[in-house]
Amino acid sequence: MKITPVKGTNDYLPSQVRVRDSVQNKILEVYRAAGFERITTPIMEDMENLDKSDGGENLNLIFKILKRGEKLDKALAEGGELCDFGLRYDLTLPLTRYYANNRARLMNPFKVIQTDRVYRAERPQKGRLREFVQCDIDIIGTDSRTAELELILTTVKALKAVGIDNFTVKINDRRLLRGTLLSLGFAEETLDSVCIIFDKLDKIGPEGIAAEMLEKGLPASAVEGLTELLQRGTDFETLREQSPCQAAEDLAFIMDGIRAVGGTEIQFDISLVRGQGYYTSTVFEVVSSDFRGAIAGGGRYDSLIGKFIGEDVPAVGFSIGFERICAILEEKGSAATELRPRLAVIYDRERFAEAQAYAEEKRTKYDAALFERPKKLNKLLSRLEEQGYDAFYTVGWEETEPRALGKN
Repeated sequence: MKITPVKGTNDYLPSQVRVRDSVQNKILEVYRAAGFERITTPIMEDMENLDKSDGGENLNLIFKILKRGEKLDKALAEGGELCDFGLRYDLTLPLTRYYANNRARLMNPFKVIQTDRVYRAERPQKGRLREFVQCDIDIIGTDSRTAELELILTTVKALKAVGIDNFTVKINDRRLLRGTLLSLGFAEETLDSVCIIFDKLDKIGPEGIAAEMLEKGLPASAVEGLTELLQRGTDFETLREQSPCQAAEDLAFIMDGIRAVGGTEIQFDISLVRGQGYYTSTVFEVVSSDFRGAIAGGGRYDSLIGKFIGEDVPAVGFSIGFERICAILEEKGSAATELRPRLAVIYDRERFAEAQAYAEEKRTKYDAALFERPKKLNKLLSRLEEQGYDAFYTVGWEETEPRALGKN
């Protein structure tokens, strides 16, 4: 039997889990302080829901769950669908189903937290796992662009709380992007395909985008116009004057609002798409020079809930890529600096009660663990130091305070 985890997933040592818990708890503290409430949903969703979720290329990365028993036998005999459930590929589709099912019992607007695992059948590589954690906040039930302001500012605060400070918020509006693409000569019915290719810009660059679009049979003149647009860049104020519309005014409101509060940089980026097809207007990402690609992203998805209840409900969300920020913090060596110190209380078997009382007293300051004294105490002390313990105390010492463990 294999002892390694499935490719694209990870085992985490206790020291790593302590860091991950600390980072997630700090994010949750910021989210909750801003008035968001946490929910949980199952990792499995109905395949019909997943298939109809407009998840873009993520729909090709769904882990499907085979039917069982008589249902599977019948599907095989009749040539029907073999899978009835799938693992969620993000937290947005489960949230919209949850809201449709529970909306009568929820606040309006509903400000919600989700921090949980999601699954994608990715080709494993650096920065891309098959099982990973997302930290989401969403606001459902209001079409006011102050919701975008609140999400962006709360996400920025959460990133800074865990030690991520070298980043920029980028923003766009799909309505503005679609209008620009139409003006370049792309046909309305091809825009979804164009946007999916366009979303790969940070991976394959303008030349790769152009090559793939031409391969798909998109008009050469439109592709050439898009390439020129990317090369010269797009100034927002110029675009706003040339193409006055509600999308431009919404973006101006959001960017002005962020700048008025201060504390972070926000930039308009006409090339920002976001791969999920369910986004309807505003989209945003956080990019960091410490990591290739986005470390957080989101947008407005005003039509997704309507797939369940037959009427559109405005909704917008922002997701932090938890694995990516943990990778940044680990590389910077800064993730463990704010963890509570760890104390090992060492005792002889007959003095357990005394050791327990001492450990309990010290737990106001330390995470204190009990260890029965082994024959080779030095070996235990070396292992404690290796595992990140800061101090130790042996019950029966004359002194009352722990001794520091040396650090390599």
